[in-house]
Amino acid sequence: MGIVTNQSFKNTITTYLGFGIGAINTLFLYTYFISDVYYGLVAYMLSTANIMMPLMAFGVHNTLVKFYSTFKTKNSLNSFLTLMLFLPLLLIIPIGIVGIFSYEIIGELLSKKNPIIKDYVWYIYVSAVAMAYFEVFFAWSKTQMLTVFGNFMKEVFHRVGVMILLFAINFDWINVEEFIIGVVIVYILRMIVMMLYAFSVRLPVFRFNRVENVGAILKYSSLIIIAGSIATIILDIDSFMLGSYMAIEKVAYYGVAIYIATVIAVPSRAMQQILQPLTAKFLNDKNKVALKDLYVRSSQTLFVIGGFIFLLIVLNINEMYHLIPKEFSGGLIVVFLVSVAKLYDNLMGCNNVVLFNSDYYRVVLLFGVILTILTVLLNMLFIPMFGINGSAFATFLAISIYNTIKIYFVKKKFNMMPFNAETGKVLVLLIVTIVLFYFWDFPFHPIANIVLKSLLITIFYVMVILRMNVSEDISVVIRKYLKLK
Repeated sequence: MGIVTNQSFKNTITTYLGFGIGAINTLFLYTYFISDVYYGLVAYMLSTANIMMPLMAFGVHNTLVKFYSTFKTKNSLNSFLTLMLFLPLLLIIPIGIVGIFSYEIIGELLSKKNPIIKDYVWYIYVSAVAMAYFEVFFAWSKTQMLTVFGNFMKEVFHRVGVMILLFAINFDWINVEEFIIGVVIVYILRMIVMMLYAFSVRLPVFRFNRVENVGAILKYSSLIIIAGSIATIILDIDSFMLGSYMAIEKVAYYGVAIYIATVIAVPSRAMQQILQPLTAKFLNDKNKVALKDLYVRSSQTLFVIGGFIFLLIVLNINEMYHLIPKEFSGGLIVVFLVSVAKLYDNLMGCNNVVLFNSDYYRVVLLFGVILTILTVLLNMLFIPMFGINGSAFATFLAISIYNTIKIYFVKKKFNMMPFNAETGKVLVLLIVTIVLFYFWDFPFHPIANIVLKSLLITIFYVMVILRMNVSEDISVVIRKYLKLK
């Protein structure tokens, strides 16, 4: 786990830096510098682009990592990489042509509830293309076991760009229309910078020869478009559907709550960057011992770290909502439900990359399609009944069911489980910590209250984790930085 721990630690730092900047944007700058309507529009636009991204990428960002280590000669590898660079255009170009001739129809369809959306449909398309090719170039660098710069670009760059734009609109240097155009340009610039870095790591040598095993590669790419979209769709379809059922500002309120809860996913997002190429290599080499060890240890590490962040969020959420406009406070239940779902994601360790890089991805695709349909139906059922809380409940149910199915499937096919007795100990610790600290608040300003309470929770949690030694990797890192023997 040396390379995993090293790059995961660096990725976690940059990811939290990005989320910290994003938190300032989401909780304060957006809520005070632009109206709820335009905030909701930006959230809707980016969520929809994120849903489209795997389709625009043609699954290449997953295919690159899965098949890269199977090519043993320079010519065959260069032919494969050439194919990967041009393959997304097979969908990007036709979708663009359809958009040109069907713009009015698409615009009317998406803007039934909120007419403001109609004028920004092309922005969604361009953003989706930029996101897609960014992931392709990031995957290009992942194949060289280099993830830190790409993770910085993925988590920090665009958030800094948006922050600059938000201050620009606050000081009347730009108007709202120019701000939204600026957001799209930020994503385009991010893609270009990632391309330059990826090509500096490995310069493409264009070879248009027939690619070995091209049938299997194209079949995998075609199917992984859907399989790779499932997690994105499950998390972003709620914002998309809210825009169809409710006033656009509700999407903004929901987006703030989702952003707070998604912080729990940071360690998993950081670790997945390096777990993906390693898992693919172990699978290609049929190294079951190393794969099982990676599965268990990644689950333990992510559950300990994710559990700690879960505690900080859940135990401070009431005070957090005192710091932002009161109309956003209706997202408390959303935060709790999505936080539990994201904690479950952490518990799964490298489960997703095992399935996506194995020969069983077709079955996962089937599960994913069923779960996507279920997510849509649950949102259709619960949004009219409970509003944004109903959407959060639908997301919670969908993610929980999907994750449980995937854990069972890996157990059946690979005879591996991500958790053990240590997992139970951490779960008990989480419950005990919530009982001890949830009703304990200081009579100070919310920021002082959050800082003091978080400090006490941190001391208690770290001491118990060290005492129980539930994760060797976590214990080593803690002792190293606290200079303990």
